[in-house]
Amino acid sequence: MSSTQADQTDGGQPKRRCVITPVWLRGATFAWLVLLLPCLPGLAANYSEAEALFLSGKMDEAEEIAKAEVDRGIWNRRWSELLIRCQLATGQYEPALETYDAAIGRYPTSLPLRVLGMDVAHFNDLPDRAASEAAMIQRYLQTGQLKYATSDTLIAAGRFFSENGIDARIILKNFYDRVLETDPTNLEALIATAELAISKGDFAVAAETVAKAQQRELEDARLDYLRAVALQSSDPQQAQVALVQSLRLNPVYEPALILKAEKEIDREDYAGAEATIERMLETNPKSPAAFALKAVLAHLDGDYDEEKAFREQALQWWPTNPEVDHLIGRKLSDKYRFAEGAHYQRLALTFDPSHIPATFQLAQDLLRLGDDDVGWKLAEQVNTEDPYNVVAYNLMTLKDRIDGFETIRASEAKGTPRDVDDPAAELGFEEHREPGEILIRMDRRERKVYGNAVAELLSEAKQVLCEKYQLELTRPVIVEIFPKQSDFAIRTFGLPGGEGFLGVCFGRVITANSPASQGPRPSNWKSVLWHEFCHVITLTKTKNRMPRWLSEGISVYEELERDPRWGQSMTARYREMILGDDFTPVSQLSGAFLNPPSPTHLQFAYYESSLVVRYLVDEYGAESLNATLESLADGIPINEALAKNIAPMERIETGFAEYARKLATDFGNGLEFTRRPSPEETEIEDADPAEILKWAGENPDNYWARMTSARAALARKQYADAAEHLEFLVEKNAATGESEGVLESLAVCYRELGKVEKEREVLKQLFSVSSDALPSLQRFIEMEKSQNDWSSVLESAVHALEIQPFALDVHQSLVAACRELDQSEKAIDSLRALQAMDPVDVAGLDFQMAQSLAAAGEIDAATEHLIDALLIAPRYRDAHHLLLALQEPPQAEEQAQPQEATAADEKTADEKSADEKSDATEQDATDSSNASEPGESDQSENPAAESVVE
Repeated sequence: MSSTQADQTDGGQPKRRCVITPVWLRGATFAWLVLLLPCLPGLAANYSEAEALFLSGKMDEAEEIAKAEVDRGIWNRRWSELLIRCQLATGQYEPALETYDAAIGRYPTSLPLRVLGMDVAHFNDLPDRAASEAAMIQRYLQTGQLKYATSDTLIAAGRFFSENGIDARIILKNFYDRVLETDPTNLEALIATAELAISKGDFAVAAETVAKAQQRELEDARLDYLRAVALQSSDPQQAQVALVQSLRLNPVYEPALILKAEKEIDREDYAGAEATIERMLETNPKSPAAFALKAVLAHLDGDYDEEKAFREQALQWWPTNPEVDHLIGRKLSDKYRFAEGAHYQRLALTFDPSHIPATFQLAQDLLRLGDDDVGWKLAEQVNTEDPYNVVAYNLMTLKDRIDGFETIRASEAKGTPRDVDDPAAELGFEEHREPGEILIRMDRRERKVYGNAVAELLSEAKQVLCEKYQLELTRPVIVEIFPKQSDFAIRTFGLPGGEGFLGVCFGRVITANSPASQGPRPSNWKSVLWHEFCHVITLTKTKNRMPRWLSEGISVYEELERDPRWGQSMTARYREMILGDDFTPVSQLSGAFLNPPSPTHLQFAYYESSLVVRYLVDEYGAESLNATLESLADGIPINEALAKNIAPMERIETGFAEYARKLATDFGNGLEFTRRPSPEETEIEDADPAEILKWAGENPDNYWARMTSARAALARKQYADAAEHLEFLVEKNAATGESEGVLESLAVCYRELGKVEKEREVLKQLFSVSSDALPSLQRFIEMEKSQNDWSSVLESAVHALEIQPFALDVHQSLVAACRELDQSEKAIDSLRALQAMDPVDVAGLDFQMAQSLAAAGEIDAATEHLIDALLIAPRYRDAHHLLLALQEPPQAEEQAQPQEATAADEKTADEKSADEKSDATEQDATDSSNASEPGESDQSENPAAESVVE
């Protein structure tokens, strides 16, 4: 220990000198203090330990220690801050104000304390006081004192600026990075950085920052919570693990409980969400977030009076808190209630017009409602005001590409779709347009390739499904098809990802992946669009008030109603899941779509949902299902709606379980499906093939044994052996249209064995149950062409183009089939597609298009294409002949017909003979014009190869 004494100098001024205490005395004194430590209240409390109690959820203990230290007058502002944090977290808003007033009097220059004081003022309904505190902070920050600020002051300043919309890059550079430069492992700076990244939608940076913080091997619920938020879109399973860990470390951590309740609402576990909210209220009986979530549950339950009452409770202590309405609206939008969600975001913006999260959520809601003009303007506003917002930036970048799309109307599918240039017309508000017009936005090239087919399909879907579900669409339906999966993901989710999604419907806005973005084996785009348009019908009919299982179930069911090859059907794996632990009760089925253990489990959720719908229709009738949808539209919860129109949920679940089990047991009836204790059947085992064959021999009626043996034989190129196993499964009615399933594999065996007729029969069977077997279809088309079976070629080509409209060889085969069948008019769409695919022989395609258009009676359009061909190849002889033939004046014949009719009786036999001869001469001329030049190659396979040189 040291002390100072003052001596007088010669000048009368005091002089300080140091008195050194002997070492033995210092040691004795230290030992004495250690013995007395439990008796000295001023030294008993440790701030880090008290804060650790707070962070682990032991609020009462932390508050008791902090209050004792504050009451003792310890000169350390952190005790006051900890006490205020405890009081705010437990809803003690008035005591928090008292604590703050006393603390700020002692520490008037403490920036962290003043930032905390803003929350205290807000929750005591003191908006002027909150504004005053903000002004004080601003003045402090302008004095330049931050140059020498401590780390906690820099972090507090960064959070203050973050709440006030300052550019995130400035916050990182001037505050958080300054702390991390001197202390790279500073936990609070890393947490603040991750929070900032999440608020801007930069989840990758957030996850990276949290991982860096967790390298310190600290247990902090905040880190695991931030990790859960950062991973929930990219790795939902790990996000769930992190959320569980966060609540293990702090069971009352409100942000984690909010996230847990939101996830429970998402999977329609409303009882679970209610229990989680009650846990929040046990800690803080005045929690605005808890009452906001209660308002969400009340809305979903159709109790709108309760919804209003809970919102009022949430705003009771801070009446202009924008976070309340923002949370309610965001959660309703997550449940596809976009109109209601937008309403709440507008309420939030009346409290705080500069609230960027509410502004951006409103922008997204409006874009999903089809209100593009306002939605894009708001998104642009957010991008301007918050340039670091990743989602807003992605959207605005995407908008530049969407602006280059062409818009066509489904009602014009019969002809050539016209562009929609007028913005008002684009939204379908023209008086002369039919209600519920379907507007399709596509990339220019893609529109030329299959835009007509899309328009025709959606027109059919509208007619069939509107009639079936007794609905009249009154507002435009917007369908956007993206050639890049990343663009689809950004438009749909705001961020890249979502690779498993083919299309999404928000109500009257559909976004879909183009087949061009799906690799060598895309899904059937027609079935995808039919599925999504069915969502338009059911969501519109119910005002978006339907559980996910019912919405998805109806859409998959309607796919199968439209085409038995579409949708999903029973497989050996689905049989196993129905009869095993993966079967989900109907009341919990919506949750199966969230965080599935594997892609197979997600697909099974769709399949099981469709089975529920089929069971309801078969057992109770389509009218009952329609009535249930109408009840949902009236705000009646699903269980009550089902009980009112069909049956109680308990009875439905019991009946459906029996129905599903029967379907499962009927599949492969007579086969065994017991698993062998070895790697899954989808893998080729490393075991000795002899052991596999031995097991198959011992289990000749086992499906998995047969498939394992067949795949092992295929791997060894023993096609005869593989075929034997696969034929057995076909005989047992266990053949499905799966990729690399029984039928596809058997077709491969027959092809390798040279058994062409057997391969043809198996492929036909495959096409009857599969909607996306593109490689097999292309193989089959070539087989049929070799047999000159042009009707089969045409049918198969049409099927293949439902999967991949960009398949050049398929279009060429279709054109050839149409020519051989003398049905050239059916080749028009394929010829248009070929023209959009950078053709080598442009003139030849124009000539073929002219032939097809002429066959369809579109003489003017045919003439235009002939002229185009001749501009490229002026000496194109066939084009000249056809052009001359088309220019024969039809109006002259029409004028002659009345005269001929009037004088019919006056004609002599010689005159009639002359007429017939003239007709014959004209026919000869037409035949001559259509004849190919000597040596000219096949126009469809090698279009007009010699058309340029005569």
